[in-house]
Amino acid sequence: MELGMIGLGKMGAYMTERLVRGGHRVVGFDRDPAAVARVTEKGAGGSDSLEKMIGQLKAPRVVWLMVPSGAPVDQTVDLITPYLAPGDTIIDGGNSYYKDTIRRAATLAPKKFNFVDCGTSGGVWGLTEGYSMMIGGDADVVKRLAPIFQTLAPGPDRGWGRVGPAGSGHFVKMVHNGIEYGIMQAYSEGLDLLRHKEDFHLDLLQVSKIWQVGSVIRSWLLDLTVDALGKNPTLEGIGAYVTDSGEGRWTVIEGVELGVALPVISGALDVRFRSQDPEPFANKLLAMMRHEFGGHAVKTAAKD
Repeated sequence: MELGMIGLGKMGAYMTERLVRGGHRVVGFDRDPAAVARVTEKGAGGSDSLEKMIGQLKAPRVVWLMVPSGAPVDQTVDLITPYLAPGDTIIDGGNSYYKDTIRRAATLAPKKFNFVDCGTSGGVWGLTEGYSMMIGGDADVVKRLAPIFQTLAPGPDRGWGRVGPAGSGHFVKMVHNGIEYGIMQAYSEGLDLLRHKEDFHLDLLQVSKIWQVGSVIRSWLLDLTVDALGKNPTLEGIGAYVTDSGEGRWTVIEGVELGVALPVISGALDVRFRSQDPEPFANKLLAMMRHEFGGHAVKTAAKD
């Protein structure tokens, strides 16, 4: 099959390369000409405009978006639809909010444009390991696009699937990322506890490697943790600041709206929020309250 790929950052570029290796014709576009040049070196076609990119594709066209969620997706859809025709398909492979996806699909349906959401996991390892893809959209359209998903997946019949109508793919990926938050937090807390048991002089890298084989808690995330500790056992130079992509927030909000308790995921998200505040006001207020009712000492903040 052939398709256009819009957004040639690491994920988009690696997906393009994997598709080309699998025998698909891909025409890439990115606002950065250097990004386009990198994929053309791997055998893909390239274009310096969206119009020209779409013009190189045979009908019915397939255009895959790998752009940031939110307004960039809406803007890109608005830019490309004038060059599309009924029966063409737009695939959003980014981390869009599922309610936005439902809205976009409904807006495009009267124009006879297909909109498919593909929650994509795999990161920089996807090029060699394949991508996990949670797909939402019309069943017949997804079936027609199967050769693309089969090439990107770890195997033709594993690691991907249509999970429901438009929006469901991004919903499942949202929950996937929420689970990821919780697992990462559990590893971080457990290893931190081991580190604080100073009288045992535990080697975190050694313990992590033991857990990699035969343990109930072995996982790919643990493998990546071992790699990180092997490179930097004390995490020297790493700031204690953890960003959140937004998917964890959406997951917790959905839990509130549906009345589903998510204590682990919510707690993991709270820790990320706290890490982003260099001087948490709440902690200062706690210190002052203890001082007021009990006369407990208050530490003075260090001055620059």
